[in-house]
Amino acid sequence: MGEPVVIDLGLDRGEPETYEQPGRPTTSPWFAPALLTVLVLLLAGASGPLRRPPALTPLLSIPIAPGEPYAITEGGRLLAQTGATLSSYHLQSGELRWSVRQDMQVSRLRTAAGMLLLRPFGRFAVGTTALSLSTGGHQWRNQHNVISFAGTSLLFAVDDVRTSSGPGRRVENTVQVIDPVIGDVRWQLHLRRTAVLLGVPGPADTEPRTLLIGDDQVADLYDTANGRHLASRRFPAADYDPDNPVVAGGTLLLRHPGPSGTAISAYDPADLRPLWTVTVRGTDRVVPCGLLACLIGQYGVRAVDPATGDHRWQRGDWRTVEQEGTALVGYAGQDPVALADPQTGGTLVDLSGWDLVPGSPGNGELLVTRDASTSTRTMVAIAAPDTRRPRLLAELPAGTGGCQSAPERLVCRSSFGELVVWAYRTAAGAG
Repeated sequence: MGEPVVIDLGLDRGEPETYEQPGRPTTSPWFAPALLTVLVLLLAGASGPLRRPPALTPLLSIPIAPGEPYAITEGGRLLAQTGATLSSYHLQSGELRWSVRQDMQVSRLRTAAGMLLLRPFGRFAVGTTALSLSTGGHQWRNQHNVISFAGTSLLFAVDDVRTSSGPGRRVENTVQVIDPVIGDVRWQLHLRRTAVLLGVPGPADTEPRTLLIGDDQVADLYDTANGRHLASRRFPAADYDPDNPVVAGGTLLLRHPGPSGTAISAYDPADLRPLWTVTVRGTDRVVPCGLLACLIGQYGVRAVDPATGDHRWQRGDWRTVEQEGTALVGYAGQDPVALADPQTGGTLVDLSGWDLVPGSPGNGELLVTRDASTSTRTMVAIAAPDTRRPRLLAELPAGTGGCQSAPERLVCRSSFGELVVWAYRTAAGAG
């Protein structure tokens, strides 16, 4: 054999000098992002598909008996009377704001001008106690029934007159206008006979006026702030029930007998000046419809311009309407059938088969419910003007009822003796 062949591998580790410090990356530039993408996909596959949060989520649960009242305020508070305890919660967070002892038995919780107005339960009960909505603290007590009118912060203490249709706006004896903060009487009127009391709009940028229509059909208009007498006029004979007269579109409308049948007369609430009178045969009621007035009777629902009496639209397939916030709801019999445009009467959302949830979620929307066909549960949906049919949110647990709505909140009683606050997301918010 010849001498062995020796192969020189170069430096200590057998690698060329040029390999010691490479001058450029040794991997492709897309390698790291690609590897990261693969890892993300593997982890996502291992954990299952991403799930959206539920459209209806329980936020708060309060023990409450079937006869105990609760209320939702315009300021986003939930008030609940449970036993001898009255509590206030923040609807958005569910946080308890205050809780006080309250032994008075009440059938409902009324709020006005930053006060909670409590009236004892019972047919012959009298007097009103005011608690602060901010703290629950006792503010004052008035020996009369205290009521409020939209647009003014002042309150009215009156003695009700019960009629065949129940307690309405007819009052007797004395009308007191009181300061809501301390309960002092600003001014008062002593009535010689019973009268109908209502608040009517004042001129632009002023508080509403106070209108009293006596049994002799004489209407007297007062400045609510100071009691100054502003105008007086004799109105036509009418029934003056709890819904007559009515304010619609800034105009006072009175339904009364006319020479050729039922008539409607319009008056300027600023000075009681007559505006127009038209015959409206077959009309039983007048109700506000947005900026219009709806005449309800044997021919269905007809809308007129309250400033002129001119016809605007008619729905012969409706029996009545209700104003829910900015939304107008048309009814066929006892059942809601349409969320409608109050300016045209056109159907925006078909509500056939659904029931309204009292309250206003805002943005012209309504919450509606109906029984699920395959279970004992109740479905809840949103009726919004931009859809033709309600958008389903979720199914409520069995035994849920007595609901009220607020922006992004649904408050319901349960058969287990609880009041449950649900947070909900709209279909658009659900993304």
